[in-house]
Amino acid sequence: MARTVLVTGAGGFIGSHLVDALLERGDTVRAMVRYSSTGSWGWLERYARDTPAGLEILATDIRDPFSVSGAVRGCSLVFHLASLIAIPYSYHAPASYVDTNVTGTLNVLQACREHGTERMVHTSTSEVYGTAQYVPIDERHPLVGQSPYSATKIAADKLVESFHLSFGLPLVTLRPFNTFGPRQSARAVIPTVITQALAGSEVIRLGAVRPVRDMNFVTDTVSSFLAAASCDACVGQTLNSGRGEGISIGDLAREILDLCGSHAEIATDERRLRPERSEVLDLVCDSSRLRETTGWRPAHTLREGLEKTIAWFRDNREGYKEALYNV
Repeated sequence: MARTVLVTGAGGFIGSHLVDALLERGDTVRAMVRYSSTGSWGWLERYARDTPAGLEILATDIRDPFSVSGAVRGCSLVFHLASLIAIPYSYHAPASYVDTNVTGTLNVLQACREHGTERMVHTSTSEVYGTAQYVPIDERHPLVGQSPYSATKIAADKLVESFHLSFGLPLVTLRPFNTFGPRQSARAVIPTVITQALAGSEVIRLGAVRPVRDMNFVTDTVSSFLAAASCDACVGQTLNSGRGEGISIGDLAREILDLCGSHAEIATDERRLRPERSEVLDLVCDSSRLRETTGWRPAHTLREGLEKTIAWFRDNREGYKEALYNV
């Protein structure tokens, strides 16, 4: 049944794909993007000249409680994705992560409570687990703040938990492991490798290649959001979303180079390394709770997702600076 849905962080990588999926299924979507003096809607900019009848764009700021309250008003479902996510930048500007990730989440929670929102899905991250104490990682794994970013996401997750337990708000926390696909920022490892390879670089510069990650294609992550939002049994729960298969960054880079037809070498760029005790080494997902509760399954293998991502980057290289390290 069609309804009015709010997506915060709608101009971002995952948020824009979620907006596409909601519009496709017939929902009325209120897309909250961060205000910019340039008037940019991020990845929703392609709708600027031909905005669908069911899409409303709100350019505002998650840190402002009055704007957030106005955005939530009249929405039966809220997907909260707005967040600062770049781990390296969190070392340089931790206060901005507290303002956006913690205070911003509090603003959304307060607004949902004020307006009686029927369901809110909060976006967590696998980074809250830190380096795996066992694999695969299920939702009972301890939370370890190995970066200012992950610490703020832990705080946001706990705020969500507290509002469910204290006020009975119908909240779901979805914890995606690493997501990749079209539109992803070049600060992430897969676009970093692809853009350098497609530019013909003879040396691919990366940070640590030992860490293991569980990579999920973006449309599969989006389908996990939709599954969690529509399942009453998910209310009050935290659910991991991932394929359940780990691959080292080094092996991942080599697979991407093979798909790109590149024979480039891989070299370590010291600027891209995290502080030693902040590096998260192993993240492999146990998503059995999400699968058993909702029936969700990822539709793409890693290779299928990489092929689609590389094809998109071949046609959309403008705006990506392959020679520049994005903090």
